[in-house]
Amino acid sequence: MPYQIAADFIAAANHRHSRDLQRDYEALGERLARQDIAIDRLTARAQTFAVAIPSWGVGTGGTRFARFPGPGEPRNVYEKLEDCHTVQQLCRATPTVSLHFPWDRPGDVQALREQASAYGLGFDAVNSNTFQDQPGQARSYKFGSLTHGDAEVRAQAIAHNLDCIELGRKLGAKALSVWIGDGANFPGQHNLRAALERYLRSTSEIYAAVPEDWLMYIEHKLFEPAFYATVLNDWGTSLACATQLGPKAKCLVDLGHHAPNTNIEMIVARLVQFGKLGGFHFNDSKYGDDDLDSASIHPFQLFLVFNELVDAAQREGDGFKPAYMLDQSHNVTDPIESLMSSAIEVQRAYIQACSVNRKVLADYQDGNDALMAAKTLKKAFTTDVQPILDMARQRNGGAVDPIGCYRASAYRKQKAEERPPLKTVSGSGIV
Repeated sequence: MPYQIAADFIAAANHRHSRDLQRDYEALGERLARQDIAIDRLTARAQTFAVAIPSWGVGTGGTRFARFPGPGEPRNVYEKLEDCHTVQQLCRATPTVSLHFPWDRPGDVQALREQASAYGLGFDAVNSNTFQDQPGQARSYKFGSLTHGDAEVRAQAIAHNLDCIELGRKLGAKALSVWIGDGANFPGQHNLRAALERYLRSTSEIYAAVPEDWLMYIEHKLFEPAFYATVLNDWGTSLACATQLGPKAKCLVDLGHHAPNTNIEMIVARLVQFGKLGGFHFNDSKYGDDDLDSASIHPFQLFLVFNELVDAAQREGDGFKPAYMLDQSHNVTDPIESLMSSAIEVQRAYIQACSVNRKVLADYQDGNDALMAAKTLKKAFTTDVQPILDMARQRNGGAVDPIGCYRASAYRKQKAEERPPLKTVSGSGIV
């Protein structure tokens, strides 16, 4: 049987932290009470917060130049689920997994679904891959997929997306996520308008096959791998395309897919206002990369994004349920540790945003008191909500200190013994 961290091991680790946690929790509760905030209400919100794990995230990533595999990497989708289970077991904020086809295509769909269920996991949106050629593929995506000038290449890419929908339906997923790397590296390489017209024709065929109780997420990216002109390059283009496709089409916002200093929280507000915000891929970036761990560079920006989301939830009501997923590349860290760290940071930003005094903020905004409005947000952002996150995990059966517990369990060492590498030569590209 594959090694798993035992529940009593987690409980014993928690016991060592329980006294200090209770003291910290009570102290924070008293502080929040002076602001008329009930700590248990925030803890209950933390307990129900969820963000999906990408199946590819449990493997070591890579740059365009090299990939350095780590010990005990999952070699197939079933082993990926083992690692996703461990993240959820310790963090209790990642109950679903987002699969990527054909990377994760199972030999037995029902067996995969049963394994996920045994681990207490469900399946989030399924992702199609037409940015990479696969063994035995009839036609290449080197010069595009859904926007390719050759109708047969477009037909192949469309057929792959339809296959992803069918696989997702059998697994119990409720959404298809479509990202393409199509674009141009040189001026004049393709007709800019014609490329987007072909994109809309192709995605319209895919949209027609999306079940009525599903959503179709489309994702824009400023650049990469096309460095001159990406077909779906910004939120405005994404919004226009989603609107033209229909009500099942929504826009995904990847936090790293923007120019430096872009006001992402304003993009969020606009997409919410127009009813087209589908969800998020959480990560962070410094320059043009988009795969750093969440909040490793811009924690305040992440908080401001959640400030808009919490405001939107109050305005829109129960029907407002954007999809959340981590999407990052772990090149120098243990992927499980980075995923746990990111899940906690996203959850932290959410709870901080929930602690904003909305009435006080609105009064300052209405009174044009710019400084005090900003300080109201900063007060929530600088509040150390760590005891709330730790208590939420403990109450949900997770680990008070997930990374410490993980390291003490020697999980990575166990997996290195169970999973001899399939190859030892380092290659380039992401997992």
